[in-house]
This record gives sequence, structure tokens and C-alpha cells, in this order.
Amino acid sequence: MRVLRSFRLWLLVAVVVTGATLLLSPRVSTPASRIAHLESLVKCPSCQDLSVAQSTSASSLAVRADITRLVHAGESDAQILTTLESSYGPSILLSPPTSGWGSLLWIGPLGVVSVLVGVLVTVRRRR
Repeated sequence: MRVLRSFRLWLLVAVVVTGATLLLSPRVSTPASRIAHLESLVKCPSCQDLSVAQSTSASSLAVRADITRLVHAGESDAQILTTLESSYGPSILLSPPTSGWGSLLWIGPLGVVSVLVGVLVTVRRRR
């Protein structure tokens, strides 16, 4: 019975986190808001750990101009990010890729948490 209550609690936490993620995800509709959103996702090529939105270097201004041009040309966000990635390399994006080896950065923490929950449940059952 205790395991069932624990499962319900974890299920409730998962639903709340998923709901919060969906509610807080950006709703990009106007060109200006799309440009601002994309600028926050792209790293400054000559700076360390700054987005092009935060930097005033010449390289970040060039990337901003590219983003603005591509948004006004009607390209989707995914197409723009792919174009920038092909021009500047995969390190231009602030978040790691969700495919290949980059997927380990997303899946790894979930696996660790799952193992820890399994160990915790096993220890509690033995007591």
C-alpha cells in the first residue's frame, strides 16, 4: 500500500512538472517575438556562454542580422537554427542537441533519478 501511495505521489509530480512546462513554454507568434526567442537560443560565436541577445560583439550582431533576415524570409524556427548550425557549427546552439551523443545529456539525469528511486523503493521494502 505504501508503494501505491509513493507511485501516486510521483505520478502527481510528473503531471505537475509536465503541465508547468507546457504552460511556461514560449508562445512565439509575431516576428519580433520570434527573433527575440531565437536570439536567446543561439550562442555568440566569439563570446563565452553568452547568447547573441546578450552580446554586443560584431559576430553576434552578424548572427542577429541573419536571424532577422531569415525570419522575414518566412523560414521556420527549426530551419533557421539548422541554417545557423550549418554555417557556424553545432556549438552555436546554447542547448545540447537532442539526437546522437547529445541525447545522453538529456536522458542521463532521468536515468540517474530512476535508478535512485528504484534503490530507495528497494531499501524501503526490505525494512
